Amino acid sequence: MSATTSEAVYAELLQRVGEAKPRPRIEPVRRLAELAGSPQLSFPVIQVAGTNGKTSTSRAIESLMRAHGLRTGLFTSPHLVDFTERFQIGGEAISGEALTAAWQELQPPLETVDAELVAAGNGPITFFEALAVLAFTAFTDAPVDVAIIEVGMGGEWDATNIADAQVAVFTPIDLDHTAILGPDIESIARTKAGIVKPGTAVVSAEQDPDAVAELEAATERHGVPLLLQGRDFQLTDDRLAVGGRMITVAGLTGGSYAPTFVPLFGHHQAQNAALAIAAVEAFFGGGRAIAEEVLEEGFGQLTSPGRLQLIGTDPMIYVDAAHNPHGAEALSRAVAESFSFDELALVVGVLAEKDAAGLLAALAPIAHRITLTPVDSERTIAAAELAAMADTEVPGTPVEIAESLPEALDEARAWAGRAPNRGVLVVGSVLLAGEAIAFARSEGWGIA
Repeated sequence: MSATTSEAVYAELLQRVGEAKPRPRIEPVRRLAELAGSPQLSFPVIQVAGTNGKTSTSRAIESLMRAHGLRTGLFTSPHLVDFTERFQIGGEAISGEALTAAWQELQPPLETVDAELVAAGNGPITFFEALAVLAFTAFTDAPVDVAIIEVGMGGEWDATNIADAQVAVFTPIDLDHTAILGPDIESIARTKAGIVKPGTAVVSAEQDPDAVAELEAATERHGVPLLLQGRDFQLTDDRLAVGGRMITVAGLTGGSYAPTFVPLFGHHQAQNAALAIAAVEAFFGGGRAIAEEVLEEGFGQLTSPGRLQLIGTDPMIYVDAAHNPHGAEALSRAVAESFSFDELALVVGVLAEKDAAGLLAALAPIAHRITLTPVDSERTIAAAELAAMADTEVPGTPVEIAESLPEALDEARAWAGRAPNRGVLVVGSVLLAGEAIAFARSEGWGIA
């Protein structure tokens, strides 16, 4: 990978309105893609929407499709450390050269659409709008046989929704980005259900009844079936195994797969894996089950960076990108199920638009000590403000305040080193997870 070329692309994209401030529109993205040759029409698409588990489920689907012998494109957001992580081709991050070539292709269309928007009194193409068309362009250039596309935010007006997905996948829908998507699960699910189109196979995790109602309304409107976990397919067994889970899934085909190892931690990852199996079955259709050796290969090569990822061993330090209460609850259960630390220190940083109090409350069952740190972002919540929330949400737990993540990690590692069987978990933000991974690499911890 050529870092300088990919970094130049990222720097140019950052001059546009950021991905945390999406515009609820899609026609300008369609116009940009049309001028770029409609790259989203070059391959079949599996689109993944939801609140939590999108990236892990997308990665599981991609790994299973690759195990079928297909050349895959995988688009996920945000990245943890390297910008090229967002664009995976055949299971590897795109090269800087290929990314730069795709970006250069987009320059004339971008200039045209920006000018049209400004002339009409509208804002130019945003960071994420450009990013989505860049991904489709890069995958067309590769080329890929199938693309797995993670929705950025919402669904109906998300930039990725210029594609007509062959399969639309919904991970659990919960409260997040409420200022943009709506105040309740019903309104959030309605927006996310906008990725359902005529001819789309719709596969969903188990959902809140309000979310199911919105998904059912969308599938009925477009005349397509809703394949729901717990009804049409299910995770029939999930057991703790060394380094992950051993799962058994009854798929859409009606049969049950042999127990299969998934090298990820937590029951929620077992649920994500079951959803991925159903999505792949729906893609191939015709009642076709996944061959046992393909399933084993697909999950055997699966990784999910930033999801209970080990970044240090002396003491044990994990990082997780959970950033809302629903994700933090799943994380707490995974830690309780999978690890046997006597005590665990949490290093926590949260962005201002998140439900920090709810996140801290969800983490309380596993926290023996908390070190609060700012995230390296102008949108961070100050550590002192987090401390006031922690007093309420995690009462009786020692709380430290650090000026930066390196300081927080030094403090937490020192505490963990003073007694046997202690660990450290960095959590609260995708940006913070990326910071921690990059710091571990710079320090030569040899894991991340």
